[in-house]
Amino acid sequence: MELKEQIHVWMKKNEGELFRMLQSMVREPSIQANEAGIQLLTKGWLEEVGFEVDMWEPGGELFIHEAFLSARDSFAGSPNVVGVKKGNGFGRSLVLNGHVDVVREGDSDDWHTDPFSGEIKDGKLYGRGATDMKGGNAAMLFALQALHDLNIVCEGDIIFHSVIEEESGGAGTLAAILRGYAGDAALIPEPTQMKIFPKQQGSLWFRLHIKGASAHGGTPYRGVNAIEKAMAVFLSLKELEKIRNDRVSDPLYEEVPIPLPINVGVVEGGDWPSSVPDLVKLEGRYGVGPDETVEAAQAEFEAWIAGLGKKDNWFAAHPVKLEWFGARWLPGAIDTDHPLMNILTKNYEKVMGEIPAVEASPWGTDGGLLTAVGNTPTIVFGPGITSLAHFANEYVELDKVRSCAEIIAYTILEWCSGINKEAEE
Repeated sequence: MELKEQIHVWMKKNEGELFRMLQSMVREPSIQANEAGIQLLTKGWLEEVGFEVDMWEPGGELFIHEAFLSARDSFAGSPNVVGVKKGNGFGRSLVLNGHVDVVREGDSDDWHTDPFSGEIKDGKLYGRGATDMKGGNAAMLFALQALHDLNIVCEGDIIFHSVIEEESGGAGTLAAILRGYAGDAALIPEPTQMKIFPKQQGSLWFRLHIKGASAHGGTPYRGVNAIEKAMAVFLSLKELEKIRNDRVSDPLYEEVPIPLPINVGVVEGGDWPSSVPDLVKLEGRYGVGPDETVEAAQAEFEAWIAGLGKKDNWFAAHPVKLEWFGARWLPGAIDTDHPLMNILTKNYEKVMGEIPAVEASPWGTDGGLLTAVGNTPTIVFGPGITSLAHFANEYVELDKVRSCAEIIAYTILEWCSGINKEAEE
């Protein structure tokens, strides 16, 4: 029986173990600053399949690196975990990268079950993080367990990143890269609905301060309402969004309605119903294309904001103040004819019996850091459902998790040149 068939039979026989592993992950509420529990589990799983494990709390040079951006000044109690299984040095190395941090569950009344229950119902496993991205993490670990139990060894190194802080900009992956854990290529099983993403959008958070002039609410014409001015700024941002998206010609974005969105997610202004507000704050997310630099994207945004005074004399006298703050995700791309793309696509077709959809990611991942800082070309491909990430009643389809695990195992086998040790002996 050839190796891929052995893997298929083993996974079918042991899939219950995969589902129990995923349940254990979801039952760990690994929100920011509470990741230690799941990281200890991951450390144990990696050691069981023969990996040398490094577990540490990021710090030091991380905080002064130009790509670092986080609201946290300490990662005490939030360890990174990296496992390495060395090859014989003659094969290509592969990074398997997954984040363990999850966003908060929100209002528990919106959930039909406990957000961290890991309930299984109708072939779906529910819970915060199930789709983003613990389903993908479990698929990677199950693939490694299959290779281990079948005595398959690889010529190339396998490097497993279990990282913190992806939801806040990628400090965990950056820390792993700075510690020397990069490779010839990488795979990140974020929730892509089993689509293959060779390109990932980047993004930046911005803050705009918009001035008005206060007055009594009974005589609002004596002031300048900052909310009205903020509305004008908002509409202007939609103009910029259209200009930027009209330039996008990449066919991988054909199925994405707005490849490079400019989203305003926070509006704050005013402090009294009977007063004309004199200050409004807008905060938002600015999409960065896979084929543009962060610096160029920032420069275009800054020039647009500086040019508001040409459209409205108020802004000429009272310029909108711009800040870049908070999270940042670097864009990333791998050639669509890269050898790892070819291997992954072929193995998808073998397992799924169809040609995969290949698109560009509409959101950022840690793949941008791996590509730009770690010089590790990265593909994003995973079992989760994109539209369920960060939503109540988040779930992942268990059959997709197992199929993803099988595709990943086959891909490791080919990319890292795996052989059956017992057969060779």
